[in-house]
Amino acid sequence: MEDRLRELWDFADLDGTEARFRAFLGDVQTDDERAEVLTQLARVEGLRENFAAGHALVDEAEVLVAPDSTGRVRALLERGRLHRSGGEPEAAQPLFVAAFILAKTRGDLSLAVDAAHMASLVDDPEKWTKQGLEIVVANPGLVRWLGPLHNNLGWFYFENGRYDEALEAFEKTPEAYAESGKAKTLHALGRTEEAAAAARRALELLPHDSHDEWVEEMEAIAAG
Repeated sequence: MEDRLRELWDFADLDGTEARFRAFLGDVQTDDERAEVLTQLARVEGLRENFAAGHALVDEAEVLVAPDSTGRVRALLERGRLHRSGGEPEAAQPLFVAAFILAKTRGDLSLAVDAAHMASLVDDPEKWTKQGLEIVVANPGLVRWLGPLHNNLGWFYFENGRYDEALEAFEKTPEAYAESGKAKTLHALGRTEEAAAAARRALELLPHDSHDEWVEEMEAIAAG
């Protein structure tokens, strides 16, 4: 079910994503599968900042799930995301931890990594990112998570002045945001020429709809 649900997502087109999930509801066979789809509709509402609608959909999902099911993992995870996005990180933290424990116990490893990633945003970033990385390293099929996890770890180190460790983490992250992280870290280390080169690479890779402040910061570093 994991891959089938991922295929329906397009974060740049929430209306289309919602339509695909609603159509998919007609194809599901079990209550737990229906609950899984409802949690994804809840995530769509969270991204729209319609938090009450999102929580209502998770409520609907929770009625359907068994206590040790994948649907339960997703309900915990999406309820946590709704709380975090709604400015309630303290409410989100135990939900992400519970989702991680249940997902890991069940063998839903992609969801376990997702839960660790989210826990790192509201709890100990180093601890939870490393928990996620341990799973990914042991399961090469989850390699897509390496970028986000190393990026989280890089910014944690950067914000705590651990620049050498930040640079090491960013160097393991191939995406455009990793180049921007490397640029900022090299700049903080006083390695101006290397920072400028990384900033130029970031500018080449950044999406056209990137935040102006991000672009301006990279342009300033690229200029030396």
